[in-house]
Amino acid sequence: MESPAPHTEPQNRVLTVPNILTVFRLLLIPVILWFALARQQYLISAILLVVSGITDIVDGFIARHFRMVSNVGRILDPVADKLTQLATLACLCVRYVRLVVPLAVLVAKELANGIIALVMLRYHRQALDSQWHGKATTVLLYATIFAHFVWEDIPAAASFAMIAACLGLMVLSFVLYTLRNVKIIRARKEEREAADRTSAPDRP
Repeated sequence: MESPAPHTEPQNRVLTVPNILTVFRLLLIPVILWFALARQQYLISAILLVVSGITDIVDGFIARHFRMVSNVGRILDPVADKLTQLATLACLCVRYVRLVVPLAVLVAKELANGIIALVMLRYHRQALDSQWHGKATTVLLYATIFAHFVWEDIPAAASFAMIAACLGLMVLSFVLYTLRNVKIIRARKEEREAADRTSAPDRP
């Protein structure tokens, strides 16, 4: 009998429990925005944001411990994270204009990451795992969004401190991910060039 594949091995499955939970998180985004913008019920939006975060943790746990890690999930999960962050930050800009700054930086960062990701597809077709700085940025950004949802009269000092910390981590994460991706691209390019030289016919 063949030994089971490691639980971290990516699979090409699409219909898995973690992926269904990720789609649920995507469907929560318009609901969160509706309660905040149409009903002005920011507390309910904050509760739904927590539900989204718990769902994120649960789908990661299930994927790792029940061998349901998939390449689709590795791509879809961060997309759900970024869309939730962008949508809720944009929503909160109605109440706190200062949040336009982290929103703009996040948009610029994700656009740059998207361009890098397209380049990465040529050299590394397998989705890459997130690293500690990316996870730390996500946690801090969600904490900042949650605080501004539930704390209507948040002191400017506390608000600016959270925003500054988010901006610092976002920039750090972008730099570290870029360095990693450039290193992978260079390594794959050198491997291809070496393979081409090996397979090329000898010239007289």
